[in-house]
Amino acid sequence: MRQRELQVGIPVTDEAGQRLGHSVTAAKQGIFQVVISRICMAIPAMAIPPVIMDTLEKKDFLKRRPWLGAPLQVGLVGFCLVFATPLCCALFPQRSSIHVSRLEPELRAQIHQQNPSTEVVYYNKGL
Repeated sequence: MRQRELQVGIPVTDEAGQRLGHSVTAAKQGIFQVVISRICMAIPAMAIPPVIMDTLEKKDFLKRRPWLGAPLQVGLVGFCLVFATPLCCALFPQRSSIHVSRLEPELRAQIHQQNPSTEVVYYNKGL
């Protein structure tokens, strides 16, 4: 879905929000951050409910009411996602930064020509 960003790049701006160009390197860094966030979002929902369900299945409560297993598991997964989603979205700032020295040589030269004092540029990492 973000293939175009990897081909063309994403807009990078200075601190004031002035667009300086497009960077594939910033796109790769942003996509990496989003992938890490999304993996971390899934971990609690995949780890916590099975442990709780395993414990509850050994108790008389679920042995007498086996039909409660599925709704309880769905509720536990939903509960985990309610907290994991915003926490993991906050792992990286929405407006991320990258040092100019890490950008493509052409873009780096363009930025130094336009704004020689610019050391860090910013980009929207996406969701």
